[in-house]
Amino acid sequence: MNTRTVRHLGPNWYATVMGTAIVATAGSAALPGRGAAYEAVWALAAVALLVLLVARATHWARHPDQARRHLADPAVAPFYGCLAMALLAVGGATLSVGSGVVGVRAAVAADAVLWVAGTALGLAAATAVPYLMVTRHRIDAGSASPVWLLPVVAPMVSAALGPALVPHLPAGQWREAMVLGCYALFGMSLLATLLILPAVFSRLVHHGPLPLALTPALFLVLGPLGQSTTAVNNLADVAPYARGMAAFAVLYGAPVMGFALLWLAIAAAMAVRAFRRGMGFTMTWWAFTFPVGTCVTGAAGLARHTGLHALTWLAVGLYALLVAAWAVAGARTLRGLVSGRLLEGPRPVRQVLPSATVRTT
Repeated sequence: MNTRTVRHLGPNWYATVMGTAIVATAGSAALPGRGAAYEAVWALAAVALLVLLVARATHWARHPDQARRHLADPAVAPFYGCLAMALLAVGGATLSVGSGVVGVRAAVAADAVLWVAGTALGLAAATAVPYLMVTRHRIDAGSASPVWLLPVVAPMVSAALGPALVPHLPAGQWREAMVLGCYALFGMSLLATLLILPAVFSRLVHHGPLPLALTPALFLVLGPLGQSTTAVNNLADVAPYARGMAAFAVLYGAPVMGFALLWLAIAAAMAVRAFRRGMGFTMTWWAFTFPVGTCVTGAAGLARHTGLHALTWLAVGLYALLVAAWAVAGARTLRGLVSGRLLEGPRPVRQVLPSATVRTT
C-alpha cells in the first residue's frame, strides 16, 4: 500500500462503512425478503471495513504526526466515534443479514467480537473526545457542530444492536446483565445528546447556516433520534419485563420519531439551500446515509410493536431515501477515489493583495 495515499486518510472515512452496512440492516427491517441484495451490500460493507482498518493502521504506523494532528483538531477528533460505529454496524449486519452466507454460529461469533470491540472503542471515544474538547482543543464561541454528536452516539448504536445477541447468551444473569447494560448505554448516549443539541441549535439561530460543505452534517442529528428509537424497540423484544418495556418503547419512540421527521424536514431544506448555492461533493455527504437508516429501523421497530401500517410505509419511504442517498454518495466517492482527489491533502490558500494596496516603483 502506498503510504502517501493514506497520509490524509482521516477517521471520517469509516462513515462509508456505516452508511453501507445500514442499507443492508435497514432493508431487512423495512422490506424483508430480498436476502441476496442485502447480503451483497453487507459483503461490500465488510470488505470496506477490512480495507479501511488496514489503511488506517498504515496511517498510524507511517504518519503518526498526521494522526496526532487529527486528534488535536476539534473538527476531526469527533470522527473517531465513526470507527466504533463502523465495527458495530458491520457486526449487526453480519448477524441480521450475513448469517445466511456464513452460518448462524459464525455470524453470532463475528457480531459478538465486533460488538465488544465497537462498544469498548465507543466508550473510549465518548470519554476521550469531550475530554480533549475541554482540555486541549481551542473552540471558538458559536462553533458548535452536529459533528460533536459522533462520539457520544456510538454507545447508542451498541444499545440498539446489543439486543440481537441476548438470545445467544446463557439464560439468567448473563441475559439480564446484557439488557440492563444496553439500557445504561442508551441513557448515557441520550443524556449526552441532550447536552449537545441545544448548543447546535443555538449556533444555527445566532450565527446562521453552516458553511456549504458542512451542511449535510445537519443530518447527523437524526442519528441519536432514530437509533434511540431503534434501541428501545429492540430491547423491548428481549427484556425480561417485556410488557412494560414495550409500552415504554412506543411512548418514547413515537414522539422522538415525530421530532426526527421535523428535523429531517429542516435539514433537507437547508441541504436544498446549499445545493442552490453551489455545494459540491465532500465526504460529509455520507451524513445523508447512516442517520436516515437509523430512522428506518426506528420506524420499523415502532411498526412491529404497534401494528400500524402507516409506520411500515414510513419505514419504506425513508428506506427509499436512504438507498438514493447511498447510491449518490457511493458513486461520487468512487469517482473521487479513482481520480485521487479525495485522498489529496488540504490545498494551501493563496493570499492575493487587493490591487489598491500594491505599490509600483
